[in-house]
Amino acid sequence: MTTLRLATFNVENLFARWRFKDGVDPAEANTRGWIVDQTRFKELGMDDKAITGAAVRELDADVLALQEVENVDTLKHFRDRSLGGAAKYPYVAGVDGNDVRLIDVAVLSKLPITHIRTYQHLVDPASPTAPLFSRDCLEVDVLVGANGGPGRTVTLFVNHFKSMREGRSQTRSKRERQSAGVMDIVTRRFGQSPGEHPFVVLGDLNDYLQTNGNGSSGIDGLVGWDQVENVVARLPEEEQWTHFFAGGNEYRQLDYLLPSASLAAAVPTATPEIFRKGMPLRAVRYKGPRFMGVGFDRPKASDHCPVVFELEV
Repeated sequence: MTTLRLATFNVENLFARWRFKDGVDPAEANTRGWIVDQTRFKELGMDDKAITGAAVRELDADVLALQEVENVDTLKHFRDRSLGGAAKYPYVAGVDGNDVRLIDVAVLSKLPITHIRTYQHLVDPASPTAPLFSRDCLEVDVLVGANGGPGRTVTLFVNHFKSMREGRSQTRSKRERQSAGVMDIVTRRFGQSPGEHPFVVLGDLNDYLQTNGNGSSGIDGLVGWDQVENVVARLPEEEQWTHFFAGGNEYRQLDYLLPSASLAAAVPTATPEIFRKGMPLRAVRYKGPRFMGVGFDRPKASDHCPVVFELEV
């Protein structure tokens, strides 16, 4: 058996230089192509990314799934500047996806990546002119425990679902279709009992499981699928939040790590860690230590917390 330390992290605007200003509609921002326009963009400081780098270094994951990465070149630059370079994470996977802001999903790995597949071409069944995935469902095979033997492949399905920006109930059906799409992809890859195989669905699913005045969940079909386990649910309920939304003073789980049933069963007593040292000071529920330089809102590592879990493969 080999221990695989796996993490997921929405790194919030890991861009080369620019981010959208608040209140800018991304669909309208790039009608003239990617001209840097001061009325729509503001320059990114390095303080945020330094703290993001500190968080990733302390996580020390063997394999890290990322969301909100501009492109592979930007990710490599971040790796080289903040993470110790290719000697630390020699393997990188990423494909430009569907988001009009050019935010993509990607993977950094200490272990060999042997296969990459994109599903950005899938069409939304509710709209024949729209893609199913807001970004992508990136399929990545990682070779675990190959030293001195053949090793074993663990497949990751890295996601970043439709946000709740236009309202939870208004966007729920899109996340339902994305959830169904992921389950279909996994089943096509591994057959009618995919939970017997080593895979993990992970990423920012942009919804929580509780029903409230804003509506019901659009991801419960995937998170509650009997072929995977939401390992964050092994933590006490008050410790399950991965995101703080200041507008509603809401602490929710938006980030998920869903190993296949067989992988989860192999570590029945293991619990994940939700890493919060890079959260802004306004997330007052968190009372633990923070990185030096974290501010009330900015700078910070991200508005999401990375989730890390150790599997036995």
